[in-house]
Amino acid sequence: MEPVRRQQLIDATIESVAQRGLQGTTINTISKNAGLSSGIISHYFGGKQGLIEATVRYLLSNLKNELIEKVEPTTSAIERLMFIVEANFALVQQRNDTTRTWLSFWAQSMHDQELHRLQNVNSNRLQSNLAFSFKQLMPVKQAKQAAELSAAMIDGLWLRAVLSQSDENQFKHSETLAKSYVHSLIKQYGA
Repeated sequence: MEPVRRQQLIDATIESVAQRGLQGTTINTISKNAGLSSGIISHYFGGKQGLIEATVRYLLSNLKNELIEKVEPTTSAIERLMFIVEANFALVQQRNDTTRTWLSFWAQSMHDQELHRLQNVNSNRLQSNLAFSFKQLMPVKQAKQAAELSAAMIDGLWLRAVLSQSDENQFKHSETLAKSYVHSLIKQYGA
């Protein structure tokens, strides 16, 4: 039952943060959303902070899995770059509860050391994944710069789509823009 209960609490945390923001989310709002006693949060996560961190790790894991499911040993560098973009604009990254939760976590990461660390993990993973593929298409120095520029473009386009409270079409448009930008970097720096 533990994995089921843990997932219920993570889902309830996402729901609560989406409804109330991170500051308005309490152990009581989470436990009420989950339909479980508040004591179970302390039992499984050590408290609200532990549950918040587990929720961020869960969202990061979803993002990583979205990419892993697409990449195969025969995937070309350019295909892999496109898959990275697609993973960041996947439907799960567009859901209202997920987008609001990401925004709350990002804002709080400036004030919370562990959330800041997790945000750095996310940023570094994106940049590392991009750089790995770019290095197959251009010199290392240009690959690192292309990865940094692409990561910023992906994050910026996703953020603009979320903040404009756009629909699925805006996310698709943002994904298309990000892919176009990656292609322009490939053309500019390499292959």
